[in-house]
Amino acid sequence: MTVLPATEPSTVPVRTALRRHYLMCRPEHFAVTYAINPWMDPAAGADAGRAVEQWEALRAAYLALGHEVSLIDPIEGLPDMVFAANGALVVGGRVYGARFTFPERRDEGPAYAAWLRANGFGDVLEPAHTNEGEGDFLTLDDVILAGTGFRTDIAAHQEAQEFLGRPVVTLRLVDPRFYHLDTALFPLGGGNVAYFPGAFSPGSRAVLERLFPDAVIAGERDAAVLGLNAVCDGRNVIVNAEAADLIATLRDHGYEPHPVDLSELRKAGGGPKCCTLELRA
Repeated sequence: MTVLPATEPSTVPVRTALRRHYLMCRPEHFAVTYAINPWMDPAAGADAGRAVEQWEALRAAYLALGHEVSLIDPIEGLPDMVFAANGALVVGGRVYGARFTFPERRDEGPAYAAWLRANGFGDVLEPAHTNEGEGDFLTLDDVILAGTGFRTDIAAHQEAQEFLGRPVVTLRLVDPRFYHLDTALFPLGGGNVAYFPGAFSPGSRAVLERLFPDAVIAGERDAAVLGLNAVCDGRNVIVNAEAADLIATLRDHGYEPHPVDLSELRKAGGGPKCCTLELRA
């Protein structure tokens, strides 16, 4: 009789996906005609048709995973409106509106607020302080992480906390490539995150280490292709295809990566998360 060696039980946790509701904006008017972040080069421009194709693939990925996707109509003259995450922060059915830093994007805040009011989100706060929605506010189970340093005022962190009744933790960004928090960190569900330490000040790195000792840590190569501008439903991760090491690490941690190509939208500094505003009822 042959005795087979005992196998070690798997230590990789089983991840659970939760159905989400996302708001997106088709990039019909997408262009790179100005530069408000290090990714943008008006001389190089962008291919709007290719951007639409890549965006449609992103939307299809969400639908294939069973998520609900609502659409806001794009407005001519607002080429960055495709980056829906910047349009608001929606938590518990309440909407903390956006107030953009640069004049090129300021009309986006009222447009998103109007759509949300018209679609059942009646409690909308027009902010007194500059903030760029989920670009700099990322919601976990028990806390909201909030970025500052380039776009969102610290005063907006306090304003959001008072309005939403959720603890807000301030994190300072120091690398202009990662001008929004959602370019350097994304929630994984279950109270954990993935992030690139080099995007943060020493004090903010210490806060992240204390809050998330089991975080998935990304390297600079993956961060530099906006690999952390990703969307996770607790199990599935929609992530830029070029972030190969991060994709492998996520698999090792029990997540199911779904690589997408948003290289055309990256010419304006955006990835999957930038295109996706979560509507939390």
